[in-house]
Amino acid sequence: MDSKREKDPDSDYTKVSAVLLKSRTGEFDLESILFLKLRCLGINDLGCIGECMSLERLDLSGNNITNLGPLSSLRLLIVLNVSANRISSIEPLSGCESLQSVNVAGNLICSIESLHCLQPLRKLENIRLKDNTYNYSNPVCKNTSYRNILLEMFPNIKVLDGERVVGRGSDLYQLCKDIDETIKAGLYKNGQLPEPTDCKPWVDDGFWEIKRSNNAIIEEAYKQFNDVLHECRLLNNRATHIISQTERSLSLKKQPKQYVV
Repeated sequence: MDSKREKDPDSDYTKVSAVLLKSRTGEFDLESILFLKLRCLGINDLGCIGECMSLERLDLSGNNITNLGPLSSLRLLIVLNVSANRISSIEPLSGCESLQSVNVAGNLICSIESLHCLQPLRKLENIRLKDNTYNYSNPVCKNTSYRNILLEMFPNIKVLDGERVVGRGSDLYQLCKDIDETIKAGLYKNGQLPEPTDCKPWVDDGFWEIKRSNNAIIEEAYKQFNDVLHECRLLNNRATHIISQTERSLSLKKQPKQYVV
């Protein structure tokens, strides 16, 4: 696991308290909190977070959490992000019966067996154990059969590690993989790929930037948009490189053969 935790310099919280929750959300009643974002605060104890019984979206990424016990009471939780922590067991999540999306990339989950607790969650559609964008992973991901085993364990999931496996878009993912493997098989004959050529951006710097807001819902949408945008930029750079190498390979094949007399 190679995860980076950038702690908020203006905050120093190690335990989730009612005061912290109220100050972050502006709610006086913990049961009224629907969205909660506690990223990069140095938290290692979830404290009273289990009292937020109406919580639907929770972001605890980039902390020092090891125990998810208090989350077991969050029956209405739909989206959970606990990436970049120190979690080795996700057993308490078996109580989150409404969970649809869970991100545990960048933790210490070592075995396939430790994921069995998620099987009873019938609404679960999105599981993330590794994130190449941020170089997050788990020891279990080193298992060569990891992906196939997970797809057998969770036949109803639609997205695994950020890749759509069923439904709209899944065929495109597979097609891109097949093309990528075919191209690499032809270009790696000399041991390595040539360096990609420089590409000029087609929009000005800051074109996609949007203003931040204090609204928790907008903040969550802003984060998700930027994550997708970052992945699109990486895919664009990769596609440009592959197209360039393919064109070069094809041009070499079209050159007439020369014979020395």
